[in-house]
Amino acid sequence: MFTGIIEETGVVETPGTRFKIRAKKVLADVNIGDSISVNGACLTVTEFTADSFTVDVMPESLRCTNLGSLKKGDLVNLERAMPANGRFGGHIVSGHIDGTGVISDIKNDGIAVIYTIAADEKILRYIINKGSVTIDGISLTVCHIDEKCFSVSVIPHTQKQTDLAAKKAGCTVNIETDIIAGYVEKLLGITQKNESKVDMDFLRKCGF
Repeated sequence: MFTGIIEETGVVETPGTRFKIRAKKVLADVNIGDSISVNGACLTVTEFTADSFTVDVMPESLRCTNLGSLKKGDLVNLERAMPANGRFGGHIVSGHIDGTGVISDIKNDGIAVIYTIAADEKILRYIINKGSVTIDGISLTVCHIDEKCFSVSVIPHTQKQTDLAAKKAGCTVNIETDIIAGYVEKLLGITQKNESKVDMDFLRKCGF
């Protein structure tokens, strides 16, 4: 499990199904088999040196995330799995990408920068205004949402700590929605048509 608080940005040395990433901070206590979030995708360390680590990336992950479009020299956001005694600075992040979106607009808003991201309805249905969303592994708060896109407001610290400052309109980003929304939908039996199995009989059987 992760929190969406990025520890550092790494540099892609070798893209593909065997990703090699140059890093520093996340290597401090690394072991073979450890999980590291790379642009929000939970990946397993298979090799490491003093200044880099290697992960295997399944073809499915390359297709469903922006990892497949990365090139040598590109920056990626890195976060180690959360320790049991760590601070929960962001929100619950599984490292399982729900899909991708495209940055459609970037604008300054005082000290902040607002990123607007166009996404499919199957992703937008799990995003709420003022709720949490993970963009390329970064825990962010939604400040606007409509039928086609949503926006997040990014503070200067996050701009400096992540690869967002290097992003431009048209860039593809990985999106992980708040996992709690998915569990609620499953438990309530809500379908893609927003139909629910919760009725008076259901509530009575559950003791309400």
